[in-house]
Amino acid sequence: MDLQALTDFALVATHGGFGRAGRMSGRSKATLSRRVAELEQSLGVRLIERGGQRLRLTDEGRALHERTRGPLADIAEAGEVVTLGASVPRGRLRVSAPLVLAHVALARVAARFARSFPEVQLEIVAEDRKADPVEDGFDLVIRVNPSPDERLVGRRILDDQRVVVAHPEFALPKRRAKDANAPEVKAVLPSRTAPDLLWRYRAPRGGAETTVRPVPALRLSSLLMAREAVLTGAGAALLPGLLVADDLRTGRLALWGMDTGPVVEIWALRNSRGLVGAKVRAFLDALDEAFPDRVLAGATAEPE
Repeated sequence: MDLQALTDFALVATHGGFGRAGRMSGRSKATLSRRVAELEQSLGVRLIERGGQRLRLTDEGRALHERTRGPLADIAEAGEVVTLGASVPRGRLRVSAPLVLAHVALARVAARFARSFPEVQLEIVAEDRKADPVEDGFDLVIRVNPSPDERLVGRRILDDQRVVVAHPEFALPKRRAKDANAPEVKAVLPSRTAPDLLWRYRAPRGGAETTVRPVPALRLSSLLMAREAVLTGAGAALLPGLLVADDLRTGRLALWGMDTGPVVEIWALRNSRGLVGAKVRAFLDALDEAFPDRVLAGATAEPE
């Protein structure tokens, strides 16, 4: 079996079509189509149904892809390690990251990384969907509070705490002891929010715990949009501390308190079956440098 043809088939199957596989790899659609056809001829079976708007694997194609994608990834990365002497970061590096972290911190991390490692073509895709390293072609995926997954390994790079914030002129609610009597506050909420939602937070510097009932003034699907709305005085919001740290430090927002829930963990994860190449190690080291002690450098949830 031709290893290159098998690799091209895996590329097409992973990305769901010849065109997308060509764009992701920089190879021509015609070349990929020809190589897959040669593989089908050598095996004597059809692997891909052609003619529809979307690519569809045959049963044989699906079985071949499932059995070979892991070993092919290992072979490719092993070759890279040998070629590069396991020491020189080089080549394409794709990272999926949550929108807030990407906008707040990763642009600076990426810029420093690009200056330090000019032979690495770094691409960071900011998205809140749950990207898969193998299926979506990422070397690393950064996830918030990831569920255990035996296919993924990695390291915890950052901790965050959600905070309740509002415009400084927005009135603080009066405290009540019982949830049933929790005061209502005008709030900017996520698009999907339970109707009986309560916010429980502890006032800064060891203050008392407070419970309030947020009443939606706005519902927004983006945390970045929510921050902008809170800055204009639309209402209070429960937001990631790292998103509003600068606003709290400069006084653009007032801190009502820290969410009493658990710390938010942010992890950088990779395919557990693959080897760790030099470019991945270098980027993980860059994340460690950017987040000393798992804290965003220079960020604080409380104003000085």
